[in-house]
Amino acid sequence: MTILPQGEDLRKAVKWISEQRNESPGKDLAAILAAAAVKFDLSPKDAAFLERFCSGTAADDAGKR
Repeated sequence: MTILPQGEDLRKAVKWISEQRNESPGKDLAAILAAAAVKFDLSPKDAAFLERFCSGTAADDAGKR
């Protein structure tokens, strides 16, 4: 089962983060997440979701969105 975030900006951000991690596996995840928040103009709530999503704890939030 795949958890997909709601909202087009979040979907684009998840895809972009995945691409960045594949292109630069050694790059700091926090830096990638910060860049994604700016690039996709994410709210603090959405940025926090991305952080949890990338750390694997977003499944706990699936019913809360």
